[in-house]
Amino acid sequence: MKLINLEVDFEDADKRIDIYISKKIEDVSRTQVQKLIDEGKILVEGKKIKSNYKVKAGDKIEIEIPDPVKIDIVPEDIDIEILYEDEDIAVVNKPQGMVVHPAAGNYTGTLVNALLARCSNLSGINGEIRPGIVHRIDKDTSGVLVIAKNDIAHKKLAEQIKEHSVNRIYVALVEGIIKNDSGVINLPIGRHPVERKKMAVVKNGGRNAVTHFKVIERYKENTLIQAKLETGRTHQIRVHLAHIGHPLVGDPVYGYKKQKYKLKGQALHAMTLGFIHPTKGEYMEFSAPLPDYFNELIKKLRNS
Repeated sequence: MKLINLEVDFEDADKRIDIYISKKIEDVSRTQVQKLIDEGKILVEGKKIKSNYKVKAGDKIEIEIPDPVKIDIVPEDIDIEILYEDEDIAVVNKPQGMVVHPAAGNYTGTLVNALLARCSNLSGINGEIRPGIVHRIDKDTSGVLVIAKNDIAHKKLAEQIKEHSVNRIYVALVEGIIKNDSGVINLPIGRHPVERKKMAVVKNGGRNAVTHFKVIERYKENTLIQAKLETGRTHQIRVHLAHIGHPLVGDPVYGYKKQKYKLKGQALHAMTLGFIHPTKGEYMEFSAPLPDYFNELIKKLRNS
């Protein structure tokens, strides 16, 4: 356990406490601060506060940071494609069908299991079952992910994602013909009001979600598009496209009940990822080609 004491200067007065602390302590994220506040491990003048508390000049803040929980996940010798790696980050091309991190029903065979066998260090900000994971893509979505190998890198990458400055471009195959060559879907996303395991476009209580799309090719009954995320909500592309009447081909949750093509999941690929390197400070961009099953399907559609 680590104990940290801070005293607020006049120049920092009126800042939210979660923002103030995350700026003052380099390897602690705002999300982590909020969790510590909820657990009563951050006190102001000896009293519990909420994350929206605005600090005052002279406030004495006590912060208790628990020791990291020992990771109990078994490293597994699983072949993963590394696009780039240095002492701070690793960029991987996740295959379709691989879960990003362990969860109920999937404690082995995940990207995290593979990373633990390959990387000696991973960030611990996201907890013991999600080491290094800054952002996720769905099990049946393939493509580029960046992994943080220390907490400082994790924090800086997470801040870029929160500020929507990360360049995230996907390729998707959807049902039907999209008439407009490009467009923007700006609709809030939240939990489905009835089916709680699903997400949906909602009128109340949702979070702002923006997807930019551009048509690449049109086929007889389908459209190949490029989708760029401005925000990164759970299942965002899948939910947005389904809402406008063009669900992803192969999507078992938001797509058609009867699928024409025998796919293992939605035809969605995280093609490009661009961000500022957390320590070098330079912009880096990585791309992964479409997987074989996706290319074969496109070839079939062109021929038809």
